[in-house]
Amino acid sequence: MHQRFTTEQDPADWCGVIAILFITLVWWRLGVPGEIYFDEVHYVNAARKFNEGLRVNAEHPMVGKTIIAAALRWLGDAPLYWRVPSALTGGLGLFAFTRLVWFASGRRLAAVFAGVLLATDFFWFIQSRIAMLDMIMACLAVTALWQLAAAHRLPHQGRWRLALCGVLLGLSLGTKWSVAPLLLLPPLWFLWAKVRAGGKRFLTSRSGGPVEGISLIEAALWLGVVPLCVYWASFWPAFHWTPNPVDWRDPIGWHRFMIRLQDSVVKPHPYRSVWYQWMIDWRAIWYLYKNVDGAQRGVVLIGNPFTMIAGLAALVWAVWVRIRQGRSDALTFVIAYAAVMAMWPLSGKPVQFIYHYLLPSTFLMGALALALEALWRRSDRWRWLVPAALVLNCAMFAWFYPIISAAPLAGGKMAFNDWMWLDSWR
Repeated sequence: MHQRFTTEQDPADWCGVIAILFITLVWWRLGVPGEIYFDEVHYVNAARKFNEGLRVNAEHPMVGKTIIAAALRWLGDAPLYWRVPSALTGGLGLFAFTRLVWFASGRRLAAVFAGVLLATDFFWFIQSRIAMLDMIMACLAVTALWQLAAAHRLPHQGRWRLALCGVLLGLSLGTKWSVAPLLLLPPLWFLWAKVRAGGKRFLTSRSGGPVEGISLIEAALWLGVVPLCVYWASFWPAFHWTPNPVDWRDPIGWHRFMIRLQDSVVKPHPYRSVWYQWMIDWRAIWYLYKNVDGAQRGVVLIGNPFTMIAGLAALVWAVWVRIRQGRSDALTFVIAYAAVMAMWPLSGKPVQFIYHYLLPSTFLMGALALALEALWRRSDRWRWLVPAALVLNCAMFAWFYPIISAAPLAGGKMAFNDWMWLDSWR
């Protein structure tokens, strides 16, 4: 991470404004469509069964389903209320991501840029408006990383922030397994740094390393033991299913069963895709396209055409500045991107979809934000490219907004053609 850091320039106020504006836009017409669409059919019905104490969606962990079920129980069983958990975690997660960029880099503009880029990258917005598990998982993950980065920058707060990071990592894994590779990075970072700083005493040394005053043994507790314990404890509702409760004494057996369920979905799907198609924004998936609530409406999941490609260039830049300038802050987002992406080509899951790119695309926006900030700061000649890039990014979001927000579409059943730049998006 970049070593120059001061809290005096903390952009928390601007980050908060961006998050509030984002959640306001997400909330507008959140109850539309006024019926279950796409994978809500799995999670809303699962939440209903959950509230009856029945077994639900056994192939996924419990945290996200527990939260959606609580929304139905406390607020009511209606489309708006189904989506409240995703909307709230979308806004909180956006704020958390800007804080992560700030504490990772110490660069005020980069944190602000990151908020704008993530809010308009399509993935974060669309997943904040649908009752699925993905946004809850992503919010918990980036909030955990925020606490980790803050523990590094503010070592006098290191212990409680590491403990909170561990709890949040466990809850994120307890929502969806897509985050699993990310859980390996904090312990590996501590191990690498402590070996470098502590030599033969790397296990017990409290000096040096990512968080001054924290030994590797203690870090293993907060970042290893705590996440796993929290993860398994999150299955508490499943220990009380009727009938067929999960045996709390047999986590290995239950996870073998979950993996079998995950791998049992082998039927070809017209919108299935693979990881390299997500990277270049080649393959879309339609969440909705029908006449509903008195109008033709659609929701197509793709990435922002500009930032998805520009972000790949930012990854290359991040590696280059690490080699040439020794900057590690940008490389942090490359490593996180690579870790969560690596799961999919290596995964045995036979049917995959572009919504699995939610977390990787998030870290992609972090690298792009740092690249834009570096261009603004170092090049008077090319500085104009930064506002131009942000304007183009927001213009893309505005143009595609009707087809990613279930807004009324003029032109009947063929209205979608106005946004189909690629045949592979159809």
